[in-house]
Amino acid sequence: MILAIRISGLVEIPKKVNETLFRMRMRRKYTAVLLKPTEQNLKLLKQMRNLIAYGTISPAGMKLLIEKRGQSIDKKRIDAAKVIEQLDKKNLQELGVKPFFRLHPPRGGIDSKVHFPIRKGVLGDNQDKIEELMRRML
Repeated sequence: MILAIRISGLVEIPKKVNETLFRMRMRRKYTAVLLKPTEQNLKLLKQMRNLIAYGTISPAGMKLLIEKRGQSIDKKRIDAAKVIEQLDKKNLQELGVKPFFRLHPPRGGIDSKVHFPIRKGVLGDNQDKIEELMRRML
């Protein structure tokens, strides 16, 4: 699974880009979503790389995210292990979990700027570093 976290705010974003983020359910700053690594999702992430941070997440990181920040639709307790097992067949909404996660701003600050020629920021594809960023935001 791919974890995508919105880093940029709401100000001065083009209408088309804002609509895309809205449809991805990333409506606020520091909102995360889980996406399947399909070809369409990867193209969408590459287009939004200047506004979001994304990367692959391990099952242990996914379990931690669902336990700490997962919200149930019907106000019941969430069993993270069951949700992760059934996530290949069903989406989060069908499993009774809201399809987005609200996170805190990262502890220790964030480098959201991209410097040329050396990339120092968190925006774009972070591969395995996304899990460390996610842990700081829980």
